[in-house]
Amino acid sequence: MKKYIFILLAVATLGLTSCSPFQVRSDYAETANFTSYKTYKIRIDDLKLNDIDKDRVLNELSRQLQSKGLTSGENPDLIVNVKANHKKITDINSSSPYGMWGWGGPFGWGVGMNRTWTSNYNEGALIVDLVDTKSNKLVWQGIGSGISVDSPKSKQRQIPEIMAEIMKNYPPQRK
Repeated sequence: MKKYIFILLAVATLGLTSCSPFQVRSDYAETANFTSYKTYKIRIDDLKLNDIDKDRVLNELSRQLQSKGLTSGENPDLIVNVKANHKKITDINSSSPYGMWGWGGPFGWGVGMNRTWTSNYNEGALIVDLVDTKSNKLVWQGIGSGISVDSPKSKQRQIPEIMAEIMKNYPPQRK
């Protein structure tokens, strides 16, 4: 019996740890020959981040590309465009009046009031475009969103995590 409980706990733990807080998606050109790409060069024209976050993004992106067998070069097969953006999110929450019954006043039992509140925060996204230098066409794009922009400690942890999640989809698995 203890053996089954241990297995159940292990499966539950794996299930919880494999859930990502990020939304990641990718797309690719089906005509691209991803095995022919060996070198890359990162271009950061549209990377509007502070220097600390920019270093985090570029270091992790380089690490991920190199783990895929690509090397940095001056005459690259791929140009890597990196972009970042953020948007303000407003969450609206509401409490239900049920369960807020009580005794009071001259009329006896009553119902509680419905309560609504909002919270505002900024959510960041990273976009990685891989452009074939010979054809000058986009061959792969990865997008990841869900970075907590308002928290420096969260960004420090989340930027490498989301970049790894984005690059997990490169090279694409053809169907």
